Amino acid sequence: MKRYLVLFLMLAGFAFAAGKVTVWTHFGGPELEWLKAQAASFERATGTKVEIVEVPFGDIKQKFILGAPQGEAADLVVTVPHDWVGEMAASGALEPVGKFATKDYLSDLMPVALEAFSYQGKLFGLPMNAESVALIYNKKLVKSPPKTWDEFLALAQKYTTGDTFGFLYDLGNPYFNYGWFKAYGAYVFGKRADGGLNPSDLGLGGEAGYKAGQFIKDLRYKYGLIPEGVDYGVADGAFKDGVLAMILNGPWALGDYKKAGLDIGIAPLPAPPGGKAWGPFVGVQGIVLNAYSKNKVAAINFAKLLVRPDAQISFNRAGGRIPVSQGALSQLKDDPVVKGFSTTIAMGDPMPNIPEMGKVWGPWGNALSLIIQKPDSDVKKIIDQMVEEIQKGIQGE
Repeated sequence: MKRYLVLFLMLAGFAFAAGKVTVWTHFGGPELEWLKAQAASFERATGTKVEIVEVPFGDIKQKFILGAPQGEAADLVVTVPHDWVGEMAASGALEPVGKFATKDYLSDLMPVALEAFSYQGKLFGLPMNAESVALIYNKKLVKSPPKTWDEFLALAQKYTTGDTFGFLYDLGNPYFNYGWFKAYGAYVFGKRADGGLNPSDLGLGGEAGYKAGQFIKDLRYKYGLIPEGVDYGVADGAFKDGVLAMILNGPWALGDYKKAGLDIGIAPLPAPPGGKAWGPFVGVQGIVLNAYSKNKVAAINFAKLLVRPDAQISFNRAGGRIPVSQGALSQLKDDPVVKGFSTTIAMGDPMPNIPEMGKVWGPWGNALSLIIQKPDSDVKKIIDQMVEEIQKGIQGE
């Protein structure tokens, strides 16, 4: 490890500041120990002390935004979710990191992860790990994942018997349903010329939105897969009990599935009828740099060390998170969890990281609830009303 660090420092080509680097983190358990070990190795190799400070996850964002201008925030945060980036960058608290990161570093990171940490055309953090939902299946019931919609439907209906279920998930949840919208050509926000998101270009409505809404409704009323009353807890419980063949869920659920003694597989969902490839919302966690830091060079070099492939592999082994380093993913290709989720992550889109996304979730969720409430719901009218409500919210009306 020490030999690797020396090589890293030679390649970095930066002079390190003599001062201390302070890091805020919400990590606990083995992940916290991993971070402390990385800090100790960095200090031995560079002489720069890294102080790790534990901060509750829910406190980090506001504490950082308010504290940074006053000199009361850490040099780095390890890590923040990418959907905080817009608000944090707009406040002036974040330093763009593109000027510190060479092509060597950026080319190793998954494009979807770099997109997630970009705001108004600038990179505001180094992504470390990602998550998304995927099709998780019980290998006792499903020997290999379905590749087509017809295969999927036949399998799901086969196990929908009253005593067992073929496919369940939280049908009214926008986060879980984004993949169907994407498959039919919908999107949340379009993009500006600089690559930044354009909140004036809302893409959840129109024909694409109607088709997605109708398909979600069909999962209940046409295909008979997801009965009324099924929410996240019901679906998750059925899967843990071994009576559900397939579920749409994320890596956060795997610990409980392992405890339940389940042998599981992970794969993308197939494209829905008449749609293109399914692709989920992607959430990315990454490292951000304080714009007011007096130790930016040393801090960013520590951050860059944490996203190198070797570090990402050891981080995965510490907590099971899915790396966004393509070098790490290549070396972990025989891990079925990493392979399954990294495949679906690469197919997805980052959740929008601009503040206007806060005006989308409520109307979107309400619309889905209305669509699946009864078999004769007017999908087109509901989607149109949703779009109008979102647009008014964004415009401040």
